[in-house]
Amino acid sequence: MTAVRILSFLAFVVFIAAGITASPAHAQDRETPYWASLRYDEVRMRVGPSGEYKIEWLYRRKGLPVKVVRMREGWRLVQDPEGVQGWIAASQLTLDRGALIIGDGLVDMRALPDASSSLQWRAEPGVVGRLLGCREEWCELDVTGRRGWVPADRIWGAGEP
Repeated sequence: MTAVRILSFLAFVVFIAAGITASPAHAQDRETPYWASLRYDEVRMRVGPSGEYKIEWLYRRKGLPVKVVRMREGWRLVQDPEGVQGWIAASQLTLDRGALIIGDGLVDMRALPDASSSLQWRAEPGVVGRLLGCREEWCELDVTGRRGWVPADRIWGAGEP
């Protein structure tokens, strides 16, 4: 009788463990296209959906937004802000929304989503931040703890992918 209980308990533990480890993969099983961000400081983009394929690009920008355009098993075909496409392991991505400042020259980061609101600071193209939300034509960013509102047309990673 004790052996049956032990086996039942072990089967339950294995079932729970499988559910916990599968959750991150299922979190990215969604309809494409969608936005994601690089999870780590260093992420490899490959020419195909497996670790056997050649590394095409090495990103060193944690939080950089990418557009996921296709999925294959544990891999995501992504497009970066320059339009480059390649495959990244799903485990290297996060659904946390990132944003990249684009365009020419510095962009004003405002206290409120209004051009007449007080200037908080300025950011240059290439700055990556965490996208906190958007309303109307403005998006709020957090860049290393500094928050501000920027016009949505100066951000890559906001809106519909």
